[in-house]
Amino acid sequence: MLAIIWIPLMIVVLVALIIFNYYNRFAILANRIANSLSQIDVQLKRRADLIPNLIETVKGYAKHEAKIMKEVSDARKALVGAKNITSKVKADNALESALGKLFAVAENYPQLKANENFLELQKELTTTEDKVAYSRQFYNDSILTYNNLCTTFPGKIFASMFGRKEKEFFQIVEADRKLPKVAF
Repeated sequence: MLAIIWIPLMIVVLVALIIFNYYNRFAILANRIANSLSQIDVQLKRRADLIPNLIETVKGYAKHEAKIMKEVSDARKALVGAKNITSKVKADNALESALGKLFAVAENYPQLKANENFLELQKELTTTEDKVAYSRQFYNDSILTYNNLCTTFPGKIFASMFGRKEKEFFQIVEADRKLPKVAF
């Protein structure tokens, strides 16, 4: 008689534990994704904060390169003002392109290339680029884990129960996928 009461009770408890487990897994992964996206923002902001110092350092040596300075400055403003992931990716790509032109200009000024401030800023930007790349990778790894949970059994059942849907990966635009042409 006691078994008739305990068996259904144990089944109910087991089902409740499974539901709680999946709910918590979805919540943890969603928080990890939000955190990793925030880390991308932190690194992009750090890079944007370094750029005015870089521009001021270069300005002293390359006064007639105002067009490139303006392009870098405008790209930085666009990145700082970007509100969603798509506009941030677009602004980030424009900034990377503008910085590439700025560093190409610096090649024409040996005194600038040897300037301690310029070298330190260049090193900081390189370090920040590595951190941005790592943050993007961590974000995509988090998305992969989340999407795997949403698409595999029994996670798919719980995802629909909790209203969870797959999320998009952080992707680069098609133009940036092309290999750069290197000529000597």
